[in-house]
Amino acid sequence: MAVSVPLLAPRSSDEYDPQPKRPVDRRVEELVTTVGVGAASRLGIELPSYLSGQMGTAATLLALNEAHGDVYFDVPSEAAVDPAAAEATFRSRAAVIDVQTHLVRTSRATTRGAEALFGFLRMVDPERWADPIDLSLLSAPEWAACVFAGSETSVALLTSTPGQPGLNVIDNADIAAAREIMDRYAGTGRVLGHTIVHPNLGPAELDAMETWRDELKPSGWKVYTLWDPPETPGQGWFLDDERCGLPFLQRVEELGPHIVCAHKGIAGPIPAAAPAASSPRDVGPAAALFPTIQFVVYHSGYDPDPAGEEGAHADDPHRGVSRLVTSLATAGIAPGANVWAELGSTWFLMLRRPREAAHVLGKLLLAVGPDRILWGTDSVWYGPPQALIDAFRSFVIPEPMQERYGYPALTPEMKAAILGGNAAGLYGVDTAPSPIDPAQLAEARAELARRLP
Repeated sequence: MAVSVPLLAPRSSDEYDPQPKRPVDRRVEELVTTVGVGAASRLGIELPSYLSGQMGTAATLLALNEAHGDVYFDVPSEAAVDPAAAEATFRSRAAVIDVQTHLVRTSRATTRGAEALFGFLRMVDPERWADPIDLSLLSAPEWAACVFAGSETSVALLTSTPGQPGLNVIDNADIAAAREIMDRYAGTGRVLGHTIVHPNLGPAELDAMETWRDELKPSGWKVYTLWDPPETPGQGWFLDDERCGLPFLQRVEELGPHIVCAHKGIAGPIPAAAPAASSPRDVGPAAALFPTIQFVVYHSGYDPDPAGEEGAHADDPHRGVSRLVTSLATAGIAPGANVWAELGSTWFLMLRRPREAAHVLGKLLLAVGPDRILWGTDSVWYGPPQALIDAFRSFVIPEPMQERYGYPALTPEMKAAILGGNAAGLYGVDTAPSPIDPAQLAEARAELARRLP
């Protein structure tokens, strides 16, 4: 029986090619299906309902352990067949703050950026993103439902893909509007926002930053060093170059807020992208030059590779996340300094390759420290992110890998910090809001539909 396992579904964003299934991936699906068919029958529920719930998550993680030959997910076997055991296994222990979420204004469905995104989604997951695309699944109301009703996330940062005003799926003003709406209905501080800056579009972008700061009140600035407008494709820029990067960072230093989030890694297929400029090799030099700026490295420099998994740093210091490790070490940026590693899409891609996940998280724990890793999901691309949260909460670095590579144990305290505590410190979140009242969320979704159609 062929079934779709939600946690392993071949979904994507506009930023990376889908990963081909390997024999081990098919083995995982077989194991999950076998357990799921029996459990769903005994419990009197449909198999899709089982797979999309916490028991299905537990079965998937246990199957990953078995197929990959080690304990990467600390999940008791009864969690796959007993609802109470599953709930206890994944019970919330600390606030979750998601520092990378997205939405699409459905009225922008014919823009250049949306057309590229929709075409890619059709290619990688034709069952979910059939033609015509169901725009409601990417909309502002769906974003609010997925993030806040479909998971235990208490605070989310809304950001955007790159693109010029009017040609992007959302603009800076849209981000600020969504934040204002959610604050009004669900409590102040529920949503944080970026202002997207394109320093490679010319001095006008830097000139506008003061007005954006005052009017939009962003929590940080977001840049895509790999993106160029269609008229100058393939050039890109770097945080430490004199043409774009240094003038931008000087402007950030002058104006604040002193947080810069840069897309690094996951190099394609963004339209008009320069994949080389997605390298995090510039992060260390930029952080050294601007110690008062906090640099958040979106995706942590990770690049999914169909040809093989990322391993220990010594195996290839110029691949994937190791590029970030090398950049920081060369520039003398120590753990706990002004560089933060973010896990949006990175965790979604790695969890099905658990040994690679252990290497990547182990390298980040050593390079930036456990208090400089941030939780992000890239929702709404993947639907409700609860399964990703549950999987991360149960993940461990196997002891043999700790001993061989010097990785620290990924403790419950560290995971709680990564899932929320670290972001709270970075963004000044004093107290994470309580869950949103369903009636308030319904009102917020209705206004999001009106304001951001």
